[in-house]
Amino acid sequence: MKFLPRVLLAAAIPFQLAACAPGPGTAAGPGSNSGSDSGQAVFEWVEYAGADPVFEQKPPAGTFQNPILAGFYPDPSIERVGDDYYMVNSTFGFYPGVPVFHSRDLVNWTQVGNAIDRPDMMPFGSSVSLNGGGIYAPTIRFHDGLFYLATTCVGCGGNFIVTTSDPAGDWSDPIWLPHIGGIDPSPFFDDDGRAYIVHHADPPAKKYPAHTQIRIMEVDPKTFAPLSEDVLLVDGSDKQPWHTDYIEGPHIYKVGGRYYLSAAGGGTGYFHQQLFYRADTPFGPFEANPGNPVLTQFGLPDERPDPVTATGHADLVQDQAGNWWTVFLGTRVYDLATPPQDPGNFHTGRETFLLPVRWEDGWPVMLAKGQPLPWTPKAPALPAGNAPAVPTTGNFGWREEFDAPALPPQWLFARTPTSQWWSSGDGGALVLQPRAERIGGNGQPSFVGRRIQHMKASFATRLKFSPSRTGDEAGLLAVQNDDFYYAFGLGTNERGDAVLRVHRRRGSDEPADGVVLAERSLGAEVRDGVTLKVDIDRARIDFAYSADGETFATLLGDADARVLTSAVASGFTGAVVGPYARRTDLP
Repeated sequence: MKFLPRVLLAAAIPFQLAACAPGPGTAAGPGSNSGSDSGQAVFEWVEYAGADPVFEQKPPAGTFQNPILAGFYPDPSIERVGDDYYMVNSTFGFYPGVPVFHSRDLVNWTQVGNAIDRPDMMPFGSSVSLNGGGIYAPTIRFHDGLFYLATTCVGCGGNFIVTTSDPAGDWSDPIWLPHIGGIDPSPFFDDDGRAYIVHHADPPAKKYPAHTQIRIMEVDPKTFAPLSEDVLLVDGSDKQPWHTDYIEGPHIYKVGGRYYLSAAGGGTGYFHQQLFYRADTPFGPFEANPGNPVLTQFGLPDERPDPVTATGHADLVQDQAGNWWTVFLGTRVYDLATPPQDPGNFHTGRETFLLPVRWEDGWPVMLAKGQPLPWTPKAPALPAGNAPAVPTTGNFGWREEFDAPALPPQWLFARTPTSQWWSSGDGGALVLQPRAERIGGNGQPSFVGRRIQHMKASFATRLKFSPSRTGDEAGLLAVQNDDFYYAFGLGTNERGDAVLRVHRRRGSDEPADGVVLAERSLGAEVRDGVTLKVDIDRARIDFAYSADGETFATLLGDADARVLTSAVASGFTGAVVGPYARRTDLP
């Protein structure tokens, strides 16, 4: 794919660097951006371009493009307050946690911040896996002038709630919920003033590994202290003609005087589907919707074109006109027909989709049985919102110049920073201090990245780096987790010559620093910097470089990009790519 030379400048929505590391006076970072003689890595800019064939045609008038959030934006939850809509997603072991989006039309979404954006809120340590620990499915709700966000930190504290009066501003410190077990807590505020938390739970005695339950507890609406027992609503082991394995992600809604329980069943992969139950009280008993599942792609031909699979984990919202909508996750995959089923061939992660909801016989209907997920459904009948400065779907590109002391909120760290090792805004560059912590070591490396949002994507940067010792390296890192990644870096060899290398780690049985797949010694042509470029096209990944920024040479071509997919790496995230720096831990 031809890389875009100048594309959209990423908007500097406040994500203050100084606010992301402990202690005052840290915005200046480790040093000046004027050069790299100190051994720091200077990234003058980063560019991204995505060009998926399914996005080539502009959506017809009156329709919108699915997914509404492309890339690693799983487990969406949505809330409306007046004419404003807010949506949040999981982030697992990446920091800052829980992106917060705003929209006026349900189609155009702008990220206005991150709910977990202070290190002391959620200090993800080495025990937090990037794609199996950290922040799980959040729920956002509004009640009596406050927004409530409930979620789980797996490996770092359990279930908690944060609150705010302004979703684009600061959120409170966590209010921990030790009395709520399992994951996926979702608050429900009834119109009689009572409050409840519905959640996934592991049964006291599992009948099989995938056996889970949905339970509910009444809590104090201010303190969330328990006011009832933890009452069983749905047992996933009960025999049904639909999948209730790993039942999770519950929400309670009150519609027409009745209580509706929504939950995802079948796990978050090939069998994923959305289930509904209803009752006359929040404690049940709940009857199952005979039309379950109301949303799934399981059972469709694997050979269908441009398949979307794993749809589920839905949340409902009602618009100003009384119409209902659902946001939910799904995965755009390739080679779906290749055994085994749902091989997870996607590096884009679980994405956020939108569909209308209609009600029939007192039950919600999201998608007709056997219907493939539509790419361009009919748009909501709402006043058109403003297109976001940073696009979230379709084919697009952006360019980050690092000319402000704030990174846009889309940038992510691997776990929570505990020291200040980066700076931007001084002369228009991102400066990283090489450190011994690195990806592959379950630590907090000198790395900032953004989600890959396309199956076919390019990522490039202009790097100036003079390593202070052999073993130091800086460049671009594409990571699924600590055990599965590619690193494309500039360093030196034992003779002090500049060397470009591509490392790959494919599993925990390989060295933490990966295996060198390609290496090339360079001369003085990179003294003034080198442009690094990574191209991904489904299962293929290429690495190229240029001294002058115009003529590129391939260091490694046609490598296996499946290292960055869930098929190989497992887990729940998509790939994240961005600048990194590391130093050797040798004396």
